[in-house]
Amino acid sequence: MTSITIPNSVTSIEPGAFQYCSGLTSITIGNSVTSIGSNAFYGCSGLTSITIPNSVTSIGESAFSGCSGLTSITIPNSVTSIGSYAFSFCSCLTSITIPNSVKSIGERAFSGCSGLTSITIPNSVKSIGERAFGGCPELTDVYCYAENVPSTESDAFEGSYIEYATLHVPEVSINTYKERTPWSSFGTIKPLEGGDIPKCATPSISYSNGKLSLSCDTEGAEFVSDIKDTDIKKHYDNEITLTATYNISVFATKAGYENSDTVTATLCWIDATPRTEGLAEDAVTEIEALPVLIQSSRGVISVGGIDSGIEVSVYSTDGMKEGSVISVSGQATIPTNMPSGSIAIVRIGNKSVKVPVQ
Repeated sequence: MTSITIPNSVTSIEPGAFQYCSGLTSITIGNSVTSIGSNAFYGCSGLTSITIPNSVTSIGESAFSGCSGLTSITIPNSVTSIGSYAFSFCSCLTSITIPNSVKSIGERAFSGCSGLTSITIPNSVKSIGERAFGGCPELTDVYCYAENVPSTESDAFEGSYIEYATLHVPEVSINTYKERTPWSSFGTIKPLEGGDIPKCATPSISYSNGKLSLSCDTEGAEFVSDIKDTDIKKHYDNEITLTATYNISVFATKAGYENSDTVTATLCWIDATPRTEGLAEDAVTEIEALPVLIQSSRGVISVGGIDSGIEVSVYSTDGMKEGSVISVSGQATIPTNMPSGSIAIVRIGNKSVKVPVQ
């Protein structure tokens, strides 16, 4: 077997799933996979590159250990932990950027990566295990963005000749790194240039022709969205009023960047003005449902997709009216003094929708 595509219906890759598939050269992992189990690709020496989708939150022990042909790996900003031996003995890896979501790097996670010359460790990392970067003799530069020195085992860089390497850290923390092992063993410790890890631009959400469109100014960014239908839950009444409302949250992500701020929106459908023109006298009046996208930013509520001339009002949950406007060209914008995290009740014609304020 030389290649495989894991479909979007798969949510986890179990331990040892592709262990020792040495002829495997390419793998496509579906966007529904959340975990990669221990030894999942252990010994897949023919793999040269792999992109882990941003649905994955954990990489198991020895998941890619012994992938000696692997020259590049993209770890998404969804991953929070890298297991022990996860990428050990990936001898063709030359650089690795750990995303700003990872909190812990397991023991020997990158040990034996003999071609590794550069490592980027983000501010989010709190702990680094035994020999996590041991046996990397070609290492020349380590960029660590953590102002608070991570809890690091003393042998984390054992056998990597860091006495000849350069450690780049935040300027305010240089003295602290010089006092802590194993960081103090680096031959040169100097301040980072260019500030902190860049942050993805805040995305925008739009809706048209039955599709949500997501975009941001960070080139190559991917989007992680969470959509909840308020009607999907258990009901115990003999009558159920369906709201046809989706609550949407989205953030942008890119390897080597900090995740963007999360933006939210509410998509709902309201009854449009009944259509009577062009219908026969005995025809049933047509009533269409208009999709309306409601968003908030810094207390400003914006509503798009409605008919012109519709009154849009915003209330707090205690009934206080925050503002009211008449829509123009399908848009309505209402400034409020509501704090972030509160709930606004947006009334569009005869329909009321609860919207979180940002």
